[in-house]
Formats: sequence, C-alpha cells, structure tokens
Amino acid sequence: MTKEIGIGLAALLLPAALLLAAPGRAAEQDATRFQLERSGDHFVRLDRQTGAMSICQDQNGNLVCRMAADERTAYDDELDRLSDRVTKLEKTVAANKGSSLPSDADVDRTLGIMQKFMRGFMGMAKEFQNEEPDAKPVPQKT
Repeated sequence: MTKEIGIGLAALLLPAALLLAAPGRAAEQDATRFQLERSGDHFVRLDRQTGAMSICQDQNGNLVCRMAADERTAYDDELDRLSDRVTKLEKTVAANKGSSLPSDADVDRTLGIMQKFMRGFMGMAKEFQNEEPDAKPVPQKT
C-alpha cells in the first residue's frame, strides 16, 4: 500500500516540478534575447529574436531606447499605408451613406435559400413522424 502511495505522490510531484521549472527557462531565454554594445556615448541594442535594432541612451540612470533610422522609415511607411487604407474605407462608407443594409436582391436570394432549407427540414421531420413507433414502450426513469 505504501508503494502505491509513493508512486501516486511521484506522479503528482513530477508534473508540478516540470511546471515550476518552465518559468525559469523562459527567463533564461529572455536574458539572452537582447545584446547591448557601447558605441560612443550611446548603446546599440540588438533583439536577437526579431533582428530589430534600437539606439539607447542613459538618461538620469534609465536606459531609453529608440528605433534605428531604417526601422523608423519602415514604421512611417506602414503608418502611411494604413492611413491611406483608412481614408479609402471612410470614402466607401460615405458613398454608401453609412447604410450597411443589404440590397433587395441580396434579401431575395437569402429568403430563397432559407425557404429551401426549411422545406427540406420540415420534410425530414414529417418522415420521422410517419415512422412506426416501437411496440415496446420505453420505461420512464425517475
């Protein structure tokens, strides 16, 4: 009996130990994710996971990082692209006068599909009703 308790206890403790060790591994990976290199009066920070580079300066004992020039250009280009997209979407909404209602053709098509579905469903329901019930009544369980 004590051997069974020991095995059961080991089965419970092993997964718990593995789960407790997992955050330590995550912290180790994060500690090696960034690499700092001094360059004159500032630092260059490399994100080894994404390849992104930032320029960092010591300001009042805090390390303040900003995107590198190449990344800033890509960031600004993405903002411009998204801004153009938003403008086009706003123009589309304005052209529709803010109405998101479907056209009459869309409503008619949808009603036709629903009628076909309901007719098929009701036909199956009638088939089930017309089947002969079993001769033996099912006992009620209360």
